[in-house]
Amino acid sequence: MAAVMSLEFTNDSVDGSLVSSGAVRVRRQRVRVPMRLVWSPVYQDVAVSVYVKVKALASRPEGCQARTETIASYLGLSDASVERGMTQLSRPGPDGVVELFSERRTHAGGTGRSALRTVREMSRTEAFVWLPVAAAEDLTPRQLRVYALVAYAQARGIALTEAELAASLRHHSGKKAGEALSVTAASTIVDEVEASRWMTVQRRVGERGRNLYIAHDLPPEARPDGLVDPRGAVPEATSEGSGSSPVGEGSGSPVGEGSLANREVPMTDSPDDGRALLSPAVGEVQVGKAAGPVENPAGDEGDAGGGESGLALRAGGQNQPSPSKAKNRSSWNEDAARPLYDGPRVTMNAHIYAVLEPVHLLLERVSNPFVERQISREVGRQLEAGTSPERLQHRLTARLTKVMLSDIRDPGRWLLGVALPRWGCGYQDCEAGVIWRTGAACEICAEVVQDKAAARQREQRVAQGLCPEHGTRPGPTGRCTACELDDTIARPAPAVVVQQRVPEGPPRGSCGDCGARIMLTGRALEDGLCKPCREEASALAADQAPAASGGTETPVCSGRGGHVPCGREPLPCRSVCARRRVKELAGAVA
Repeated sequence: MAAVMSLEFTNDSVDGSLVSSGAVRVRRQRVRVPMRLVWSPVYQDVAVSVYVKVKALASRPEGCQARTETIASYLGLSDASVERGMTQLSRPGPDGVVELFSERRTHAGGTGRSALRTVREMSRTEAFVWLPVAAAEDLTPRQLRVYALVAYAQARGIALTEAELAASLRHHSGKKAGEALSVTAASTIVDEVEASRWMTVQRRVGERGRNLYIAHDLPPEARPDGLVDPRGAVPEATSEGSGSSPVGEGSGSPVGEGSLANREVPMTDSPDDGRALLSPAVGEVQVGKAAGPVENPAGDEGDAGGGESGLALRAGGQNQPSPSKAKNRSSWNEDAARPLYDGPRVTMNAHIYAVLEPVHLLLERVSNPFVERQISREVGRQLEAGTSPERLQHRLTARLTKVMLSDIRDPGRWLLGVALPRWGCGYQDCEAGVIWRTGAACEICAEVVQDKAAARQREQRVAQGLCPEHGTRPGPTGRCTACELDDTIARPAPAVVVQQRVPEGPPRGSCGDCGARIMLTGRALEDGLCKPCREEASALAADQAPAASGGTETPVCSGRGGHVPCGREPLPCRSVCARRRVKELAGAVA
């Protein structure tokens, strides 16, 4: 049905032409598709197919008035898939661009009508690709996306690989949503597009042995076998069994046509390889420096090249390998020849060799004399620094048990970089976070681990918008409740100054005799006594007046400081009375 319905719009092609191939009406309509839809992983594959069909229908004078089920029938998809694609196109993308606009309409009587859909006008500077409308009808959404990538690369002269195609395709559902497809899955899609005859894959004919992908503009029914594509594409290959390569097998095909190289180099034979010549033969015998004569099969001449070195005959009539340095400099490579060394043999001290007893298996595979000397010197340096042999053997044994021998590709680098170095803090007795003599955990290393964990926790809290100290949500002030409470506790309380209240009225003072608080008014300003003390002093003075007139002098208390006599009888051997003496003693004690 899709093929029949699309014939209605062939006159609305971009170039306004209608091509006929025999009795078949060729579907030539093409639309410009923004590459942001093809590149962005946000848009699902169905969005590209829906965009192509809606834009093709919108190019008619009346615009795109087709219902969702009609568009789904053109594309061979379900109504839900088309609705999902339209929803994505109608929403702003990551860059804020909306691709599809829908105008809701109703009849005069109030009944609903299909929406009028339009697409945005593309700018003259954005990247785009021309896609045939027939390709959107014949291919699935994912196949159409692969076709769009190939068509854009073909127009720009970019050499694509299956890995690059796989990186541009994404899972849109399931546990792997958002992840790129595997190379095997991308190869399967490429084979499906090639089987639909919308693309031709010429294997191992591109630059550096890459596959060459050619996208066709004409639909398959308009291109019978042997017809040349109007845009210059070559006819489709008719070889059988030429599938794409599976994952991890390079660019060769699974049936053995071509190399299964995982790495591509500008030249088949690298000039750094001393065993490679300009024209190597398939299955040639690799000849080393110390190799003996190669026996020739029966019927062959004994010395094909006329040389005296006894080397195997190579393609191109060249028997001498080009001199160059060894390409593989690894200290352990079982396939490579042992590096040439003209110096003295490495002799290791017996004591050092005994310390390396746990890793003798790896030490035997170290083929570089320089690396062997470095290992011996490192062990000797640590022994001279005070490290015990038992500690070194324990270190080597513990680290060797944590790895698989098959994972150690270079034993020399592993011994120097992993096995021998001491791990721990600056404390010499610390061995990977454990004190060697006591077996207790190192406090310094524990603090370092805690600091790192605290730093990671702070970073996570900051990234989540929480308080880095307490992990709580900050308030309107930008600080959490716990931080404000801590600041309140740490802030010292203001000092309270208690001011003594001054009573109203005349000034106050103390009685000079009894010490009572009195108001300094009237006679108190003259003698400094309270009223009782003043009256007592007056009475004593009146009693002493007759004695003074009789001529008999009675000793009296000298009074306050000897200036104001109180008139009382003094104590024996004292010049003051008992009352004054008590005050004197109280003042002395105070």
